[in-house]
Amino acid sequence: MIQVAATAAVCGLVLAACGSTKDNAAAPAAGGGAGGKVGATLPLLTSPFWQAYNNYVPKMAKEEGVDVLPTVNADSDPAKLITDIGTFLNQGVKGLVVTPLDSAAIVAGLKQAENKGVPVVAVDVAPESGKVAMVVRADNKAYGTKACEAIGEKVKSGKVVQIMGDLASVNGRDRSEAFRDCMKSKYPGIQVLEIPAEWKADKASSGLDSMLTANPDIKGVYMQAGGVYLAPTEQALKRKNLFFPVGDPKHIVLVSNDGIPQELAAIRAGELDATVSQPADAYAKYGLYWLKKAMAGETFKPGPTDHASTIVEISPGILEDQLPAPVITKDNVDDKALWGNNL
Repeated sequence: MIQVAATAAVCGLVLAACGSTKDNAAAPAAGGGAGGKVGATLPLLTSPFWQAYNNYVPKMAKEEGVDVLPTVNADSDPAKLITDIGTFLNQGVKGLVVTPLDSAAIVAGLKQAENKGVPVVAVDVAPESGKVAMVVRADNKAYGTKACEAIGEKVKSGKVVQIMGDLASVNGRDRSEAFRDCMKSKYPGIQVLEIPAEWKADKASSGLDSMLTANPDIKGVYMQAGGVYLAPTEQALKRKNLFFPVGDPKHIVLVSNDGIPQELAAIRAGELDATVSQPADAYAKYGLYWLKKAMAGETFKPGPTDHASTIVEISPGILEDQLPAPVITKDNVDDKALWGNNL
C-alpha cells in the first residue's frame, strides 16, 4: 500500500552481502534484552478479517514466546486507539503491536511510546511518520492493481465501481490510487466510479444503492475490504435485481480484498470472482516476531527475509516487511496454504 523501494538494488541496501544477516537484523543494541508484557491493539471487530486476526494473536504469541496482554479494540475510533496505547504504557508494557486507524493520528501514540522507550510494530497500516521498529503489511498498491487486472480480464469497457476504504488510512489511499491508475493505463475503455465508505458496511450499502440507481449499467465492483463490504454489496445487487452468478451474461464482476472464509465460500458458490488475500495469520505472527526482536534491542535493514517477503524503506526511517498477498479465484480457492481455509 505504500511507495515501494526498488528491489533490484536491494542487496546494495543491506550492510553486508545479500543474505549474510538473517532477516536483516543488526546486532542488538547494548543492554538490550527481550522480555516483559506486550500490548496489542485492534482497529475494529466488526469485520471477520479482524476477528480472525484477533484470534491469531494469542496463538502466535505462544509460538513466538511473547507474553501478550488481552487485545483492546479501538472500535474504529482513532482517538480511542491513542487512549488504549496510553493505557498499555501506564501498565508498563515493554512492547506494542498496533494497527493504526488513521496514518496521521497514530503519530501521537507512537510519540508516547518513544518517550517511554517502548518499541512499536505497526500492523496492516503504516504511520505517516513517527518511530516504529517495523511495519508489517502486504503491498496495498498491489491489492488495487491485482483487483484492477482481475476485473479487466472480464470487463473491457463500461462502468466499474470501487468501494473505497478510509482515505485517512494509507491503505485506503494506496488501494484507491493503484486501482484508478491501473484502470487508466491498462483499460482505458473502463470508467471508474467511486464510493468512499470508510471501512463501514452501512456506507458501502447506501453508497452502492445510490450508485446503482444512477448507473444500472455497472459491470464490475471492487470491494477494498470483503470483510465489511461483501455482504452489503451482494444485498444491494439483489435489491436491484442485478445479482447473477459468475458465468451468467448479466453477472456483475465482483472482486474484493481480505481472503476471509466467507469470501472463499462465495468464490466456490460462484458469487464472487476473486479476492486478494490479506494474511491475517502472518500479520499476527510477524507483528510479534519483529517486536520480540526489537525488544531485544535489534534493529533492521532493507532486504529479503527468510519468510518469502522483502523489507523496504517506505519513507525515511520507516521499514516495512511486505508479506505476500495472493489472488484467489476458483482455480486455487481450495489451496490448504490459504489462511482462510485453516481457521
